[in-house]
Amino acid sequence: MGWLWAIIVGFVLGLIAKAILPGKQHSPLWLTTIFGMLGAIVGNAVARAFGVEATPGVDWTRHIFQVIAAVILVAVGDMLYMATLGKRKERA
Repeated sequence: MGWLWAIIVGFVLGLIAKAILPGKQHSPLWLTTIFGMLGAIVGNAVARAFGVEATPGVDWTRHIFQVIAAVILVAVGDMLYMATLGKRKERA
C-alpha cells in the first residue's frame, strides 16, 4: 500500500509542479510522476533537516518543501528530457 500512496502523491506533486511552472513542459506524465515522487522524498529530507518533519495537524511546512522540490525537479528534468530525448521526437 505504501507504493500506491507514493505513486499517487508523486502524481499529484508532479501535476502541481507542472501547473506552477510557466510555459509548456514536454516530459511525459510517467516521468512527471517520478519527479513528483523524488520531490516528496527530497522535501521530506529538507523538512527533517529543518526539524519540521512531524507537526501536530497538517504538516504545511513539509508539504511546501515537497512542492518546491518537485517544481525544481520537474523543471530540471524537463530541460534534460528535451536536451536528450525530446529533440529526437521533434524530428520524427
